[in-house]
Amino acid sequence: MAVIGLLGAALLGCGEDAAPPPAPGARPTAVSPAPSSAPARPGSGAGPAAPPTLAAGPQGRTPVYERRAGRSGEKVVALTFDADMTADQGPRAARGERFDNPELIATLRRLEVDATVFMTGRWAEEYPDQARSIGTDPRFEIANHSYSHYAFAEPCYGLPTVAAPDMAADVRRAFDSFRNAGAVNVVPYFRFPGGCYDDTALHALAPARVTAVQWDVVGGDAFAKDPDAVAEQVLSGVRPGSVVVLHCTRSAAPATERALRRVVPELRARGYRFVKVSELMRAG
Repeated sequence: MAVIGLLGAALLGCGEDAAPPPAPGARPTAVSPAPSSAPARPGSGAGPAAPPTLAAGPQGRTPVYERRAGRSGEKVVALTFDADMTADQGPRAARGERFDNPELIATLRRLEVDATVFMTGRWAEEYPDQARSIGTDPRFEIANHSYSHYAFAEPCYGLPTVAAPDMAADVRRAFDSFRNAGAVNVVPYFRFPGGCYDDTALHALAPARVTAVQWDVVGGDAFAKDPDAVAEQVLSGVRPGSVVVLHCTRSAAPATERALRRVVPELRARGYRFVKVSELMRAG
């Protein structure tokens, strides 16, 4: 029960805005390719441009991206899905608990929705075929959600904490897991487990050369069983330029796929277009 409670706290943490505001003055700029440990998109010259990132914050702190309406006010929204699995949940997966959600990915494809999946390295190791399938589909991009899904600041919903000297290595280990699974569409973005961070984390993570990505719309799908309630929460919160956080974890977010069947057509009827975080960031 304690372990179940810990996972619940972790996923519920993904539905809270517990972090401080981003470093002042950080603006999008396409100056950095993916970190060397993260597979970059193939091609060069006339090939795809490197994903946009933010300039480092004061004293080199890791920059943090949050919702911006954009200069044009275009109705775009980024649906993001956290593929959570902590470093110590292998025995639960071995007993049959499913931390994946292939039906959700299939629905995104069927509905032709671009999306960003924030994946833990442990998830990619447990489901390498799915990580490769997601990470080679041009409709999706894989971003980093740490290797272990341990907290980068405390308190953070009861999660174990990564020591500051180990934070950058934890993130690099996740990128290695994506590469080992065969994922290609990997972007240099990072989501703090539980959304928890502080100045120490921003400094410690700087060597990983990532842009942290927060959210402004909480899907509320963690352990939710009513897809309409999840859909209502998303639909009531979305504004132009929103980043929505949901989960790609079947056992802990069982209603998400059904909620999407309502969310996607209703947002399209309102004139919204679905984009990946990289496109949202590129638009400013």
